[in-house]
Amino acid sequence: MSNQNLGLETQAIRTQLERTQYLEHSVPLYLTSSFIFEDAEDMRASFAEETPNNKNNSAENENGVLGIPRQITELFPKKERNIYSRFSNPNTSEFVEKICLMEGAEDGYAFATGMAAVYSTFAALLNSGDHIVSASSVFGSTHTLFTKYFPKWNITTSYFDVNKPETIENFIRLNTKILYAESPTNPAVDILDLELLGKIAKKHNLILIIDNCFATPYIQNPIQFGVDLVIHSATKLIDGQGRVLGGVTVGRSDLIREIYLFSRNTGPALSPFNAWVLSKSLETLPVRIEKHCENALKVAEFLENHPNVASVKYPFLKSHPQYEVAKKQMKLGGNIVAFEIKGGIESGRKFLDKIKLCSLSANLGDTRSIVTHPASTTHSKLTEEERLAVSITDGLVRVSVGLETVQDVINDLKQALE
Repeated sequence: MSNQNLGLETQAIRTQLERTQYLEHSVPLYLTSSFIFEDAEDMRASFAEETPNNKNNSAENENGVLGIPRQITELFPKKERNIYSRFSNPNTSEFVEKICLMEGAEDGYAFATGMAAVYSTFAALLNSGDHIVSASSVFGSTHTLFTKYFPKWNITTSYFDVNKPETIENFIRLNTKILYAESPTNPAVDILDLELLGKIAKKHNLILIIDNCFATPYIQNPIQFGVDLVIHSATKLIDGQGRVLGGVTVGRSDLIREIYLFSRNTGPALSPFNAWVLSKSLETLPVRIEKHCENALKVAEFLENHPNVASVKYPFLKSHPQYEVAKKQMKLGGNIVAFEIKGGIESGRKFLDKIKLCSLSANLGDTRSIVTHPASTTHSKLTEEERLAVSITDGLVRVSVGLETVQDVINDLKQALE
């Protein structure tokens, strides 16, 4: 039996490092900056990436480490020799392996933050003169990369309207290398048809990259629709409790190889401690996501019927413009609800000031419900024209629905709206 044949929940729980001689049930922390070598040949071969640590492996066989029986559900392929934790670390490797299994990816690399994953993925694959075609609605910091920093290296970006996917091919040039999108988008919760994007990318020989942060591997697996690389900010729902920062990119092994080589030299690696936390968090991801989504749908339904709310966007509301697409590619609707308060920016400010239970924060995907005003926080670097172009109006509020008693969350939103 291989991990690929197991259920997603089982993969999230039982994919772990082989036990040491101490027979621990929970994987230990490997808080070490470096690793030792047996001899000169082991050191040479390891840096040449010719072989794993053969001498240490000699004690490993079908029965596990040092003859200790190994459960078949805890198989963990040894991909490389650990040399330095900037390159790889047992805790980081376990976390990446879990995400790869859950996403159906060939390989991956973990980063210190979600934005480190975004930047390093693009920087590793792009050269001066290359062009990106991106969905217009992307996270504010990603937009800043595209418009402020990449142009310094002669890398340009064209944006397509997320509500007009039929126009995507109009933006593709001879030097276009990457097609990029978030789905659902941040913060307006628009949905992109991943199958359509996959067909376009294949037709034009583009690298298709999808930010899957809002959906997580439990709700949506972009690779099955032809996506080459999937990016997550593990800081969000993967951690789920607002504790640590992290990011990960998984997908085609040849592309991950380039990202790995770039990252081992530039240093955005995930710390072993954060990797350990995130790997343990994945064990509860399915049950947490189920409750998040159940609560979010109830909050969305409440908001949709409130007289002071102009509009609501939630992927599994039938009123969502891309409802049918969402149902096709997502298992659940996610935990993010976006809504427009009547009265514009002043009403939005009054609403935030009256919130009592929910947190005012720029984070999302926490056990605690969070309300955010994108126009003044996460997307404040955009001009008003740029915000309106991606459906971020002055009165738009993003709610990251947590795991509290959902009626308590609804009551807080209700009193703030009134």
